[in-house]
Amino acid sequence: GTYAILPPLPAVGGNEGVGEVLEVGRRVAGLKAGDWVIPAITGLGTWRTRGVFPEEMLLKVPSDIPVLCAATLSVNPCTAYRMLADFETLAPGDSVIQNAANSGVGQAVIQIAKASGIKTINVVRDRPDLPKLVERLTALGADHVVTEEMLRKPEMKDLFKSIPKPRLALNCVGGKSTTEMLRHLQPKGTMVTYGGMAKQPVMVPVSAFIFRDVRLRGFWMTQWRKDHAQDPQSLASMMDALLQLIRRGQLTAPACTEVPLQDYKAALEATMKPFASSKQILLL
Repeated sequence: GTYAILPPLPAVGGNEGVGEVLEVGRRVAGLKAGDWVIPAITGLGTWRTRGVFPEEMLLKVPSDIPVLCAATLSVNPCTAYRMLADFETLAPGDSVIQNAANSGVGQAVIQIAKASGIKTINVVRDRPDLPKLVERLTALGADHVVTEEMLRKPEMKDLFKSIPKPRLALNCVGGKSTTEMLRHLQPKGTMVTYGGMAKQPVMVPVSAFIFRDVRLRGFWMTQWRKDHAQDPQSLASMMDALLQLIRRGQLTAPACTEVPLQDYKAALEATMKPFASSKQILLL
């Protein structure tokens, strides 16, 4: 009940997914039967087996990419892409720090940054299977994986002997995690908040503003889409860039568990478990 979009009930859930066009109306010009489509807007309602939509609510995607990549393309990779592109001008060799690094956005940030020669420092919560998670994120291209506890330790200084301090921090958590991450940001660097999983406010020392002139910004993919509704080229160029990365094997779908629609209760319960790092994909 705290999200900025609350549809009138009853409503169909689901923000992302991929579907196949079965038939089109006679005035539809850009789509044909057999095309793959993903939502062009937020809140389309994808947890359904069939739907009838205006053409402008759908975005055609090529069917030569893995179906899981298509199903998870419209939200997390777009968020990662925009945050890496829109707030700081990053060059190969620069670094980015992010928390919730094993989230869908976090996994996309690691891969998109890697493809651009940008180093990533990835913060995760400590957990029983930490070595397995570190191995998985490293395989995606993560340069460094640290726990939130490690962020506070003097050893972080050693890490920055080999890579520059980050000019960009991506925050999905809030609370202490944010404050600790902010300490490692370069002067005049930018922290972008796009989530608040800890349900705690972002706390910033006054000294960070006065003596290091850090910038705090927010990002919401839904708002970006609204702001660029009259600029289809900006959306097309982002999608082209992401599709190229997918085709080159540089951007894969996040860790996924495929669940038949009739088992939706199990899928919902799985998303609520602590340390869940697998996206539940409903097979309709």
